Amino acid sequence: MTKPIHQILIRPILTEKSVAQTAQKKYMFVVAKDATKIEIARAVEAQFAKEKVKVASVNTMTVRGKQRRMATRKGRRPTLGTTASWKKAVVTLEASSPNIPMLEGA
Repeated sequence: MTKPIHQILIRPILTEKSVAQTAQKKYMFVVAKDATKIEIARAVEAQFAKEKVKVASVNTMTVRGKQRRMATRKGRRPTLGTTASWKKAVVTLEASSPNIPMLEGA
């Protein structure tokens, strides 16, 4: 691994959809934009080594930033800006691997 774990795995995504997918052993993370699938799999296994997690597959997608209007002074048109784009990873664990209890969303 070329980068430390905390630079690859930025944070978990805990939404209704992602918590519902934990029953199928799928976990979502915000990851670095330049992280590869192999780096992500190794980082997840290293981060949760205490639970002895084994990664079966990693799917990634780049989420494009949304366009937003920014307020300006009176009498001028609002300017357009965009939010930052980011990368999402869906990590699927092996069937024999235990669940990650801190990401279950209980």
